[in-house]
Amino acid sequence: MNVNGITSAAYAPTAKTTGKSSGSSQKSSSTPAAVYEKSPEVTDNTTAKSSDTAVIESLKAEAEKRTSQLRSLVEKMMLSQGKVFDSDAMWNFLRSGEYTVDEATANQAKADIAEDGYWGVEQTSDRLVSFAKALAGSDPEKAENMINAVKTGYEQATKAWGGELPEICKKTLDSTLKKLDEWKTSTTESTK
Repeated sequence: MNVNGITSAAYAPTAKTTGKSSGSSQKSSSTPAAVYEKSPEVTDNTTAKSSDTAVIESLKAEAEKRTSQLRSLVEKMMLSQGKVFDSDAMWNFLRSGEYTVDEATANQAKADIAEDGYWGVEQTSDRLVSFAKALAGSDPEKAENMINAVKTGYEQATKAWGGELPEICKKTLDSTLKKLDEWKTSTTESTK
């Protein structure tokens, strides 16, 4: 690229600097001194926000589907025993443990809450963390808010249940909080 078209008024190269006589370097050129090339557009948070929204919507849809399947399983088990309840009575009934479960329902429930099951500790805590990160816009500075929200949700679930939640719930809470804390501290440590 020839910059002489731009700089010739302020600077005329000498034979000493270019190895040519100063007369030949003053020659005008029809080549533009500079060409504007638009740089790739800087991504703003719109892409990240739409990605986060997509994650949230996907997680919500999957949770709705799986919750419906679980509800159907429980309703089927309860109806087979001739039981019909409103929501409060249903929680009391489930909490009491005074019901029988057919083998197929028991096997399905065990598979669902197994270590590698959809409602197992790892998969559930992974979904909760993905959801929290998406809500936070993947901003680790908001991790503490997400941690507090998870704790509040657990307290509300405990209250709705009417007593201590099953052990798997506590393990899921612990796993979720650990993963959120790791997310929060990994970013804090990388900025030091």
